[in-house]
Amino acid sequence: MSKSIRTQARAALTGVSLLALTACAAMGPDFKAPAAPATPGYAMAGDRPAPGVVLSPETRAAGPWWNAFGSAQLDAVVRQALAGSPSLTEADATLARAQAELRATQGQGDPSIDVVAGAQRERINTQAFGFTGFPSPTINLYSLGATVTYDLDIFGGQRRKVEAAQAQADALARRADAAYLTLTGDVVMQAMKVAVLRAQIAAVQGMVSDDRQTVAMVRKAQQAGGQAPSAITGGLAQQAQDEALLPPLQRQLDAARHRLALLVGQSPAAWTAPDFDLADFAAPGVVPVSLPSALVRRRPDILAAEAELHAATAQIGVATAARYPDIRLSAGLTQQAIHPEDLFSPDSAGWNLAANLVGPVVRSKTLKSRQRAAEAEARAAQARYDATVLRAFVQVSDVMSNLAGDQAALAAQTRAQRAAEATLRDERKALELGGGTMLSVVDAQRQLNRARRDTIAAQGQGLADTAELFTATAADWRVGS
Repeated sequence: MSKSIRTQARAALTGVSLLALTACAAMGPDFKAPAAPATPGYAMAGDRPAPGVVLSPETRAAGPWWNAFGSAQLDAVVRQALAGSPSLTEADATLARAQAELRATQGQGDPSIDVVAGAQRERINTQAFGFTGFPSPTINLYSLGATVTYDLDIFGGQRRKVEAAQAQADALARRADAAYLTLTGDVVMQAMKVAVLRAQIAAVQGMVSDDRQTVAMVRKAQQAGGQAPSAITGGLAQQAQDEALLPPLQRQLDAARHRLALLVGQSPAAWTAPDFDLADFAAPGVVPVSLPSALVRRRPDILAAEAELHAATAQIGVATAARYPDIRLSAGLTQQAIHPEDLFSPDSAGWNLAANLVGPVVRSKTLKSRQRAAEAEARAAQARYDATVLRAFVQVSDVMSNLAGDQAALAAQTRAQRAAEATLRDERKALELGGGTMLSVVDAQRQLNRARRDTIAAQGQGLADTAELFTATAADWRVGS
């Protein structure tokens, strides 16, 4: 290469570099995370305060959130689900794909190097070049070379593509977190459902046992002449009604146990759900709840929506940069020779250096429309983010309202059950002494049966609402696990 050529090439590269520096700012708006909400809480004016709920800017616990219920069996089943659930495997694989696509997008901005080696046999037509009377020789031509190309990305389109890909990977990472949180919440809910149904079945079985005692008492009274033969009819009818409650409850229990096997990633034939009891679960005395400003920075679905908004914002820059020209540098070195042994001779070397300016002309209307479409998608992503935040706040508000009523409901049901137990004892005693009626005993037994089942349901609802509050406020399920 002569000195003048080297000087011209250096000047060209210097000019291109200066142009790149002057246009280093990427096109399109820079993403800014949405501001945290200013609202100090979740409750609507007039809502009852939830007992045991404490709003705090920092709610991380020493261990997984489900440990708050104090059940070793529950902890073991949740960990089985985290290890074997197909839904988590799918979420992890989807995230791995997005991360690989991100690396591929990042690689598009690196210089590309292509190596070419070839061998060909060629006949040179001298007549085509105006040399008449000369023979047209047939020769072998061997070549070996490399080409380096680099896109200066002066308007930042490639950088915005990388930014969008990174944001999409972040969104899928948050979706994977949401899958973990949803799974743990579902496992805890199903375990509590198993416990409640087992308690209801035990209560109904106790009711049937009481019914049989009542029937036996009536028969004894009949034998003593204190009751007419028709008096036993009401007791037998109540016993049959209570026995009819067992099959539906057993079906629900079987379905809950099978659902738990699905969450664990096992077939019902290969895995047996533990026999959870309500006594296995201790309701936590205090439930820390993130402030709204903290919740939007930790709840996975909100963070995923924010990342998707970021990706949509970056796509505006991609579409905007596509409307402007681009500069691509290329350099090549090729060795060509007729004989293989001459391939690496200095006289066989050839090179090229180029800077190409590429810009749209006819497609300007199409590219402008794509930019407007990207801007509209960003507005839609902002609306989706706002809706996600609102749904999260409403969910937390609903659960806190439910918890406010759960404690009062359980206390009222407990009082009702005790009163029904006392009434049944009095009616049975009166019947034994000949001063009561069988109808009064059956009615008292019916009231007690209803009170027992309602008490169990209230206990289970309180536990389930507490678990939902943990998941709704994105309690950290990974710390200490």
